[in-house]
Amino acid sequence: MIEALKSDEIVKKLGGRFKLTALIQHRLKQLVVEGARPLVEREGRTDLELVIEEILQDKITMDWSEADYTPPKL
Repeated sequence: MIEALKSDEIVKKLGGRFKLTALIQHRLKQLVVEGARPLVEREGRTDLELVIEEILQDKITMDWSEADYTPPKL
């Protein structure tokens, strides 16, 4: 298991596990499917480890303003 995911630091950094998961999936798609270049040195790490390191180093963030989500009115 990736050590950074054992800590709540990365979860708090993004505002929750759902947001963390969404960002990881989005970035993995960019790396694997779209062929984006990593923003940190690979150093033998897997794609998932690269994404976690990019998040920890504040190289990537999620812009939720473009999500087109409007919460329902209660």
